[in-house]
Amino acid sequence: MRKLPDNFFFGAAFSGPQTEGAYKLDGKLENIWDTWSDQDIGAFYNKVGSYVGNDFYHRYEEDILLLKSLGLTSFRTSIQWSRLLDQDGKINPQGAAFYHKMLAFAKEQGMDVFMNLYHFDMPTYLFRRGGWESREVVEAYAHYAHEAFKEFGSEVKYWFTFNEPIVEPEQRYRDGVWYPFVKDIKRSVVTQYHIALAHSLAVGEFRKLQNEGVIAPDVKIGLINCFAPPYTKENPSPEDLEAVRMEDGLHNRWWLDLVTKGCLPQDVLDTLAKKGAPAPIRPGDEGILAQGKVDWLGFNYYQPKRVQAPKKTVDENGNPIFSDPYIWPERKINKSRGWEIYPKGIYDFGIKLKEDYPDLTFFISENGMGVENEDAFRDENGVIQDDYRIEFVRDHLNWVAKAIDEGAKCVGYHYWAVIDNWSWSNAFKNRYGFIEVRLQDGYNRRLKKSAEWLKKVATTKEIV
Repeated sequence: MRKLPDNFFFGAAFSGPQTEGAYKLDGKLENIWDTWSDQDIGAFYNKVGSYVGNDFYHRYEEDILLLKSLGLTSFRTSIQWSRLLDQDGKINPQGAAFYHKMLAFAKEQGMDVFMNLYHFDMPTYLFRRGGWESREVVEAYAHYAHEAFKEFGSEVKYWFTFNEPIVEPEQRYRDGVWYPFVKDIKRSVVTQYHIALAHSLAVGEFRKLQNEGVIAPDVKIGLINCFAPPYTKENPSPEDLEAVRMEDGLHNRWWLDLVTKGCLPQDVLDTLAKKGAPAPIRPGDEGILAQGKVDWLGFNYYQPKRVQAPKKTVDENGNPIFSDPYIWPERKINKSRGWEIYPKGIYDFGIKLKEDYPDLTFFISENGMGVENEDAFRDENGVIQDDYRIEFVRDHLNWVAKAIDEGAKCVGYHYWAVIDNWSWSNAFKNRYGFIEVRLQDGYNRRLKKSAEWLKKVATTKEIV
C-alpha cells in the first residue's frame, strides 16, 4: 500500500457552465452552449442542453457540504464570463453576488476554491464577433480577467486562466465536432495562438494587480490543460517519431513552454508555417507571450495519445495530417467513452515534467472515469456499486505516488467530477461522480459506493 505525502491535497473539479444551470437568471447572457442548445437540442444526448447543469446555482451550499463530508479540502470551478459581465463589459451585480456568496460559504466550511476564468463557454455575442479568431475578443478576455481579479481579489487564493485551452482549437476547428463544425487547420492555429495570447495578457493583468496590492502576494495563478503523454510503436521509424514530435508539440509543449519560458516552441511554429498554417504573429507579441509564465500548473489526465506516421500528408479538405492513431495491442478501453485506460501515463508525464520543466510545481487537476448506464450497477438498496471507479482512481493514484517518490513536484489531486454533472453534447450520458445526480428525482444527490472509499483515501492519504 502506497501513501501520499501528508500535505498532499484532495479535491473536486467542475466548471460553471457544466454545473450552475440558471442559464437565464439574474442577468446572465447567452453563451455558445446555450445558443447551440437553442438551435439544435437534438445534438445533445437525450436532448439535455446547457440549461440546468446539475443545479449548483441553487444547491451550492448542499454540494460544498457534500464535498467537505468526503474529506475534501478544495474544489475547482469557474466563473462564467457570461454571468459576471454584461454586454458592455461591466460587472453584472447579480452575477457577482452569486460568486461572492459561494466563495463566502466555501470559506466558512474551510474549503479552498480554485477559480478558473474560462471553460469553453464564450458569451455568444463575442463568438459572433469572431470568437478566439479575433484580436478584439482576446482583448475582451483580458478585460474580463482584470474585472474578475479586481472583484474577487481578496477572496480567491488560486486562479487559473484557462481549462484545457487545446480543446476548442481541436474540437471546433481541427476535428469539427463542436459548433461551428469547422475543419480548417489554419483557423485552428489562429484560435490556439490567440488563446495563448489571451492567457498571457490575463497573467499580465494579475501581476499588475498583485503589484498594486489588490491581490495578495501569496495568491497563485496557473493554467490547466489536458496533457496527453505521446507514445508510438515499439520500434518506431523516423516518420513515427516525427508524428510524436508534432502532436506532442501542439498538444503538450505549446502550453508547457508558454507557462515556463514565456514563449511557444519554435519547431512547432516552423512546421505549421511550412504546412501553410502559420500562427498570426504580430510585432509585440513576443513581449505579450513573455508574460505567460505561471506559478503552477494543472495537469488533467484521462488517456495517452498513441500515434504513428500518417498514411496521407493531407486530408480531403487540404489540411495537413501530422499523425495517424496507433492502436496499441495491449490497450484497455473504457467502452463508455472509447478512451484508453492507461494509469502509467500519469506517471510518465509527471516524470517528463520533472526532467524537462524541473521548476514547475503541478497538481492533477482532473482525472476520472465516465460510465454509461450506471443503473445497471445499482444494488437492492439503490446504491450504485461502482467498483470500477475505485479501481480506476486507485491505479492512477498509485502511479502518482510513485512519481512523487521519484521527485515529481505533484502536490494534489482533483477528481472530475465528484458530483455527476452535465458534459457538453454528451449531457449526462457518461457519469463520472462519486455522488449521483438523480435527474428523475429533482436532481437530488446520492452517494455511490466509491464515495466512502474516496473519504478514506482523502483523510488518511493511504491508497487503500
